[in-house]
Amino acid sequence: MISITPRPAGSAPAATKSLTRPTTLIGKRNQIDDGSSPVPTKRGKVTFDETVEVRDPHGWERAPEVISEGVRRAIQSHAQGDKAAYNELKSVFDARGEETKNVIPATMRSYASALLSNVSSLNRSCSDLVHSVLNSEWLGREDDYIKIYVRLLVNVASAQGNFLADALLMLVENLGVTPPSDGNLPGFPAVSRAQVYRRVHFALRCLLGSIPSASFVLSSVLVNQFPHQDDSPRSHLVYVQNLFQIMAYEPALKTDLLSLITDRLVKIDVQVQVDYEDLEADGKDGLAQGIALIRQDGNGSVDDSDDSGDDTDSSVDTDDEDTQRARDIKRNANKVDMMLDLLFKRYNEDFQAESADVRLAARDTLLSHFMTIILPSQRSRHTQFLLFHFAQTSLEFIDTFVGTCISTAFDKKQPATVRQAGAAYLASFVARGVHVPASIVHDVFDLISIELDRLRAQYEPDCRGPNVRRYAPYYCLVQAALYIFCFRWRDLRHDPNDEDEDEDEDALSPSVIGHQWRTGVKETLTMNIFGTKLNPLKVCQPDLVEQFAEIANHLGVIYVYGLLETNKRIHVSQFSSSTSLSAYGQPGRETVLSSRNGEDHHYLDAFFPFDPIMLPRSKMWVDGDCRQWTGPPPRPDGELESDSEDDGAEDSQIEEDTATDVSKDSV
Repeated sequence: MISITPRPAGSAPAATKSLTRPTTLIGKRNQIDDGSSPVPTKRGKVTFDETVEVRDPHGWERAPEVISEGVRRAIQSHAQGDKAAYNELKSVFDARGEETKNVIPATMRSYASALLSNVSSLNRSCSDLVHSVLNSEWLGREDDYIKIYVRLLVNVASAQGNFLADALLMLVENLGVTPPSDGNLPGFPAVSRAQVYRRVHFALRCLLGSIPSASFVLSSVLVNQFPHQDDSPRSHLVYVQNLFQIMAYEPALKTDLLSLITDRLVKIDVQVQVDYEDLEADGKDGLAQGIALIRQDGNGSVDDSDDSGDDTDSSVDTDDEDTQRARDIKRNANKVDMMLDLLFKRYNEDFQAESADVRLAARDTLLSHFMTIILPSQRSRHTQFLLFHFAQTSLEFIDTFVGTCISTAFDKKQPATVRQAGAAYLASFVARGVHVPASIVHDVFDLISIELDRLRAQYEPDCRGPNVRRYAPYYCLVQAALYIFCFRWRDLRHDPNDEDEDEDEDALSPSVIGHQWRTGVKETLTMNIFGTKLNPLKVCQPDLVEQFAEIANHLGVIYVYGLLETNKRIHVSQFSSSTSLSAYGQPGRETVLSSRNGEDHHYLDAFFPFDPIMLPRSKMWVDGDCRQWTGPPPRPDGELESDSEDDGAEDSQIEEDTATDVSKDSV
């Protein structure tokens, strides 16, 4: 029986005896020997089935509804200052992040669709997210994603206009020869460069069709992204081809883009000519001749070796400076040839169009580019052959282009350099154009004669002697008349209604030919060569003067060798001091032309813009358009070489009229 009497304070409880016996070491060993205690066994080896796809459940395979809600909350929390979910959303589109590579296509489409649903929330504060989307790797993904992505671009640019320029810039950057995105992503089929361009153009079409202001913004972006002049020929070729693609679906940009291409082409063209002339001026005639041959050796192919990305290759280390200069000129000439060939093809489509409006628009565009881009450059060597070829496609265009050149050359409001260029284009086109009819030659020569009479009357009273700075408009027209005569003297020989017009001119002797010139031809030449102190043969281009003297003497129209001998004793510098006034009353100034040694800068520039083109691709377009130099006909047997020498006495009297105020002792 258990007592419930309280125990006295301070007394200890009574010890109880244990009911179990403590385990001893010997007892434990006996249990193991008997097998009554379990012994731990070794785990079996774990194996995996290699045929089973193992994915990292990083949260990417979420349901579209979950993703859409997560995107909405991420943008909303970002506006409240919590950026954790927002930064995770940016990482999905980050082209440099590893997370993007782990996202499966269906999930990427869900994220793009989620952003599309929340596009109204993508304001300026979300610009970093928008730029992550713009810079993401989208060109190499499947077609379904491309469609969603382009819709996202259009909606973002429409809702937030400040992102339009960024979206267009991203697209245009992918139109270059080396776009930022090559279109190749792990786990996706390889995308060709042509397919990349097609996808970019698809996006551009959607933007241009949905946003009216996109056309204006795109024009500015295309100008800024045009390849630099030092970039490879292929980079220019690819970019221009893509510009033509844009013209096809955005006609409003056609005029601006053609103007852009022509402007950049002229800049490279002028650089080629300047570099080539510098080689000649430096005495590198061998290199200059080699480059001239290079211009004719092209086979029409594009050299992909220029795409190396480093235009200054290792060969520069071993080549001398002159060889590198020659290589650069060749490279730039190749750019000009390819770009000019593309323009020929583009304009040819318009000039062969059935619509008269299309043909008229193409003509007006070419004339506008001539007046605003080609003519002011004054040193272009090849681009102007667009006008040379297409102007000869119709008599109406021939008349229009000739009229444009005449207006420029005769316009007193134009600078002297522009008038000189206008006269050069007029003379070269009339002289070289195979399809320019004789009636145009007659009219141009007559108009030049009238203008020469006016200028001679204006300049004669104050003239002391030949001065190319003061009387440049006059000398330019004299040189134009000489140039036309050298090439088209057959058309100046007969009146249109002459019954003997079909007579073989090669069989005519100089004495017979001398009586066959149209009214005013001999008079114009005589008055402007012998009848003035302006003495144009002293300052006109020497090679042209020599050629004219030979032909004029051969045909019996005029004998100028006596005057040429006299001119050798005249120093033009006596009349062209640095303090002399220009044709417009302004003090003369030193120019690139006047920096040459000797008296070369006192001569007119030898600029004949339609001398035969040598670029291999482009010259095929003008085959049959350009009149080649043939020289005078052979003299009949028994004809004396100096039939005109009897005129020498008469010429010696006329030379008194061309004398200067400087005494013979001073010259």
